[in-house]
Amino acid sequence: MFSDGVFAISITLLVLELIQMLHLKTKEGLLNTLWHNRDPFLAFFIGFVTILICWINHANAFRYINKADDKFMWVNGFLLFMVTLTPFPTAILAQFIQTEGRTALLIFGFNYIMIAFAAYFICSYAYKHFLVEDNNRDYFYFIQKTYFYSIFYTIIVFFIGLISIAASIVLYIFMFTVFAFPNNFTTFLYKRNRRKILMRKRAGSKRNV
Repeated sequence: MFSDGVFAISITLLVLELIQMLHLKTKEGLLNTLWHNRDPFLAFFIGFVTILICWINHANAFRYINKADDKFMWVNGFLLFMVTLTPFPTAILAQFIQTEGRTALLIFGFNYIMIAFAAYFICSYAYKHFLVEDNNRDYFYFIQKTYFYSIFYTIIVFFIGLISIAASIVLYIFMFTVFAFPNNFTTFLYKRNRRKILMRKRAGSKRNV
């Protein structure tokens, strides 16, 4: 409940950046003011989607985690820290994408690397310390593996940002799409592993015959 509350507050506070535009003293009309200050809208959208996807993945992992200890609270707290920090790099990206795009994207990308680490630490700790029910451990292992892969993915995209901003943004959008539905990729890994095990058993049976 505390974690959900942090997500809810973080995603709500994003709108404060938009409200600040109403306090700008300008002689422009409303529509012109909104158009000339469109960067905060982009930051709001990116931040909202980011925090929403983080919450979806957090809730998905905690469907299988049924225990907790003191250390696990700190591990979970690290993810919450990164979530509450997310509006800052997204605002930087929206504000400086046209002037200092590469630097802004690297700051934005570093935030994603840390979120990937945080998500993996939660699942890894829960798996290693048996905070997951025995009948769900096999599937949860691949949830953990999904976030393990996400670490390498975010690091690679981070360095791609040094070469091409456009390519990096496309890869981030792809990442958003994949993690918007976390069970799909996890189920793919799980079923692929089951097929490999089945094929090995069949191959072993043939050799024994």
